[in-house]
Amino acid sequence: MMNSILYYVVWSPDPAVFPGFERLRWYSLLFALGFIISQQIMVYFFRKEGHDERLVDKLTIYMVLATIIGARLGHVLFYEPDKYFSNPIDILKVWEGGLASHGAAIAILIALWLYARKTPGQSYLWIVDRIVIVVALTGALIRFGNLMNSEIGGKATGNDSGFVFARETEEILYTLKLPIEHIRAYKPDNRKGELQDNGRVPVNFDIQISKGAFDPGDLESALEKDVKYVLTRFQSSRKYLDEDPNSPLNFDLQDRGDHYMAVIKTFGITKYPTQIYESLSYFLIFIFLFLGWRKYKNRIPEGLYLGLFLISVFGMRFFWEFFKENQVEFEKNLTFNMGQALSIPLVIGGLALIIYALRKKKQ
Repeated sequence: MMNSILYYVVWSPDPAVFPGFERLRWYSLLFALGFIISQQIMVYFFRKEGHDERLVDKLTIYMVLATIIGARLGHVLFYEPDKYFSNPIDILKVWEGGLASHGAAIAILIALWLYARKTPGQSYLWIVDRIVIVVALTGALIRFGNLMNSEIGGKATGNDSGFVFARETEEILYTLKLPIEHIRAYKPDNRKGELQDNGRVPVNFDIQISKGAFDPGDLESALEKDVKYVLTRFQSSRKYLDEDPNSPLNFDLQDRGDHYMAVIKTFGITKYPTQIYESLSYFLIFIFLFLGWRKYKNRIPEGLYLGLFLISVFGMRFFWEFFKENQVEFEKNLTFNMGQALSIPLVIGGLALIIYALRKKKQ
């Protein structure tokens, strides 16, 4: 049996696409790419089925607004209503995070109803059946963006397979009052003997520090105090790392000529990379729906694709939630978390739509 050391990954990508240019982030890029690619696929659908391609621009506006507004309001209403209603201006701060796919799904269905009312020749269910194909693709890209942001991760695996999310700890370490030039978290090859297959795995942080006015003695004291504090007192560090608060900091300080290199030896907690699981699930659903459309096109009963989409996407969402950490505190006391509770009626609605579509086709 292959040793599980091969499977754990210390995950700490830069969320910015280009280092030093923080405005363009992977999440934003993938979010935008989802709409750009989806628009071109919808043009292809319209062309193949004899509809005016120019209507896709109008449809895209409805979709973009519905997705952003719905996802934001969904998070506000379903997850943190008290926080946002006490300070409503924070609802507008979308860049700070907080989007809910269930809110986006509901808003998209409403927006498409408004679109279909003003667009002769396209029924509501016809347009929704095509939109859900590209929504699945966009969902896959957005979940990959969550992975690049190191957010919405999974629960602890309990063994030495999984991801150790180290980005947040790196960002906190950069705030220390030290002349830090660079930080890198990684899986050390020389600590394999410390693995016990219990989900507590070796993680190293290389901290490159310019010499400045520090002598080795002062720097060692600062590292022992400040880095230990970051690894044991911050919520994000306790969430992803497992540094013993009662033992001295394990580190080496090396003089590299023009800088010091502090090698911090600690432990991480392996987590399920649920962002990958969801992203792959949605991408496979996109492939399945797209290939089905290519084969059957106009023979697809209206409402069937929407039903299949609701059952598959939110059925998978319900399943993967068992492996994900709760997003807010109150979910700890629930049998099913909020993501699962909101998925249940959508799956039931999808089943009803499939029955309706097949009966109507038969008639």
